Amino acid sequence: MYLKHLSFNTAKCGWNVVVSNHRGLGGVSVTSDCFYNAGWTEDLRVVINYLHKEYPKAPLFAIGTSIGANILVKYLGEDGDSVPIAGAVAICSPWDLLIGDRFINRRLVQKLYDRALTIGLQGYAQMHQPRYSRLANWDGIKKSRSIRDFDIYATCLVGKFETVDTYYRRCSSSSYVGNVAIPLLCISALDDPLCTREAIPWDECRANKNIVLVTTKHGGHLAFFEGLSGSSLWWVRASNEFLHVLHSSPYYMHVQKKVKDNSGLHSTLDSSIDQGPYVNVADGMVAAAGNEHTREIIEEDEDCKHPKDLPIDPIEMVPGSGKNRLQAANKKVVEDVQKIPVARSVLQILGRTRKSVWLLAYVAVITSWPLVGSAIGIFFKRKIRKAPTRSA
Repeated sequence: MYLKHLSFNTAKCGWNVVVSNHRGLGGVSVTSDCFYNAGWTEDLRVVINYLHKEYPKAPLFAIGTSIGANILVKYLGEDGDSVPIAGAVAICSPWDLLIGDRFINRRLVQKLYDRALTIGLQGYAQMHQPRYSRLANWDGIKKSRSIRDFDIYATCLVGKFETVDTYYRRCSSSSYVGNVAIPLLCISALDDPLCTREAIPWDECRANKNIVLVTTKHGGHLAFFEGLSGSSLWWVRASNEFLHVLHSSPYYMHVQKKVKDNSGLHSTLDSSIDQGPYVNVADGMVAAAGNEHTREIIEEDEDCKHPKDLPIDPIEMVPGSGKNRLQAANKKVVEDVQKIPVARSVLQILGRTRKSVWLLAYVAVITSWPLVGSAIGIFFKRKIRKAPTRSA
């Protein structure tokens, strides 16, 4: 449902959205002996390259959520300057799969999530039983009681990893953070029940000037609900504003590294904006692009307007630092852009959430007071009845 919310609101702001499911999901059969895993970047690479080939003048952006965020960051680190993406967002990435594996077995709440996700993986394997029964240990898959069990009996055998820990180490995106060469916004909640804060690569993100890491005290895993009805997700609006700011500032958008061929130097990513924006969303990945029409829609839509500055909320922001790759003439533009996505999007949304929480608390007190008052009255009446009486 959160992907539908993301797709709808992103399209509402003027972007063209392309949804890409993981291999074997979305009712599509697997026609080869290859299945996706937490570090499988080839499918994302194919989707991005296809969109870039079909719309060479449309700047592409990407959004990844959960395992999709891990895949996205790993892909960005693998390809570095050669990615045809202008900017990206990673939401609730697990970062380090080995640390996550230890964390998910720590407490009862995590164990419940672990069991639920394992059942989902078993259902995925059931859909493709003919291949899994041939490539993996089918009896082991059926008896799996944790994600680790499933990875031992299925993922490692299909992906040809020596051990499950080898798989976790090789597929963790934290090892690739330093090679990310495009503007990347990362959002994680410190109370995430699945992706522990212990796995967040704080220093690596701080050392890379292209990355802005945002952590909130609350938000859970892909939740971040706002409003009394909880009908909207603030990370969706934060992501949309971040992409809009990048799109509106071509000097700050990443341009694919120029390569040589027989015709001389050329860039495979043109920063001109002749075609519509495109967003590729998969459990999460989103590739996007824009044009002047996008800005008009955003200005007309109340939900897509730039918010006003708000006071600082309890949020951790770790902008990257390092060598400036832009020319001095664009320095002011870069500084302004770096401030806007977080200071004007994330904080603004948190500010609205805070107001909603206070309002909710007020409603709770008002509606529950009659019951509380009755309980207090009964309590004191019993105390009075039980109190000993003194004889004259």
